[in-house]
Amino acid sequence: MIAMALMARLRCALGGPAPSATELALALSLVALDVVARLAPHAPNFTPLAASALFAGAVLASRPLALAVPLAAMLLSDLVLGYHDWIVIGTVYGALALPALLGMWARARSAATLAPLALGSSLFFFASTNFAVWASSGMYAADLDGLVRCYVAALPFLRNTVLGDMFWTALLFGGWWSARALFSRIDIHSRQASLQARP
Repeated sequence: MIAMALMARLRCALGGPAPSATELALALSLVALDVVARLAPHAPNFTPLAASALFAGAVLASRPLALAVPLAAMLLSDLVLGYHDWIVIGTVYGALALPALLGMWARARSAATLAPLALGSSLFFFASTNFAVWASSGMYAADLDGLVRCYVAALPFLRNTVLGDMFWTALLFGGWWSARALFSRIDIHSRQASLQARP
């Protein structure tokens, strides 16, 4: 109930169409995928969060709903996993909202833009979240050497982030395009059959 009221306020603030039942079901499916992937055993940072945000931004007509997908997934899974440093958590949430915005921008562009956008999302996530860790965790010296050490220590996570974002982007968009092509063929065959059945 509270989530629906927040969505209504966000929709009014940002404008745009009210989400259809199909869009809501798709958004909820993406959130469920993200939450399960985050809670299930997985390689560090190999999750569909950024890819599903990019997908939601590109596919969902409702912009507030597209932005809500990664944020809702993070919020729900963080309720189970717990919160740590609020500066880092806020940076993570912001870095995962960016792919949704990039997906909205990519709507009018070709599919060739998806790989660079997914890679850009991975790099932005790495740069911003590790900067936040360096700035707020106290784990590293507050100088250039500490910043470099922080980024070097995080390099194994960057590899997983890039691989995960590319894998999930290919899977989500590939599955979407395949399903659309299949349903188009079924629709064409059913129309042809109905035309042939006419006297």
